[in-house]
Amino acid sequence: MYAPERQQEILRLARDGGRVDVVSLAEEFQVTAETIRRDLKALDRAGLLRRVHGGAIPAGRLDFEPDLAERESTAADEKDRIAKAALAELPVEGTMILDAGSTVARMAAAIPPETSLTVVTHSLPIAARLADHPGIQLHLVGGRVRHRTRAAVDAWALRAYGEIRADVAVVAANGFSVEHGLTTPDLAEAAVKRAALTAARRVVLLADSSKYAQEHFARFGALSDVDLLITDNGLTPEDAGDIERAGTEVVRA
Repeated sequence: MYAPERQQEILRLARDGGRVDVVSLAEEFQVTAETIRRDLKALDRAGLLRRVHGGAIPAGRLDFEPDLAERESTAADEKDRIAKAALAELPVEGTMILDAGSTVARMAAAIPPETSLTVVTHSLPIAARLADHPGIQLHLVGGRVRHRTRAAVDAWALRAYGEIRADVAVVAANGFSVEHGLTTPDLAEAAVKRAALTAARRVVLLADSSKYAQEHFARFGALSDVDLLITDNGLTPEDAGDIERAGTEVVRA
């Protein structure tokens, strides 16, 4: 099968099923994962598909949001390196906001139990990972819990973040770029992320490189709102340079 024929079939599968993933397509067409990634990149450039974690969705579906289990398993090695590098941002005996997100959750899991720190989070999985740390003063922000992300949203959460000032906020995004800023599929979740950004003196974004240049429905900040981006070395030096020229420090773990 020639590449244009394969790409046409990939487009049909994406439109029929709402999304496609690299592993399944590689098995379907008996080609390498890298070949499929090139196909998806070509379809993305043509405006026919939009690349997301591990695959692609039909163009125009900016509201697509993978579930928590899928996020946990996507780019696991990269997220582990990012999480390890992010430990350097822990404020000694300070206060930290931890946003909902799979990479932020990996960072939370890596925090040493003896760490002396005040943590505020609206993420149930992160709160569960930190609840038995004796040195951490844990504050769980309430609100309506979104099933897909296990994160609290809406008025209660917004009010809580409006009443605090933290040393550092560690945030997550489904997409980030100099042009479009920080985006996520859900408006309610975007509002809480925006509140968390403004509640801290320093903002650190944890995002693997596959999220770069991705754009989702709800924008919650500009990339210039971020003091430090910690990502993996899949982000090219050229792209990292563009981000740093826009005012955000970049660490490629």
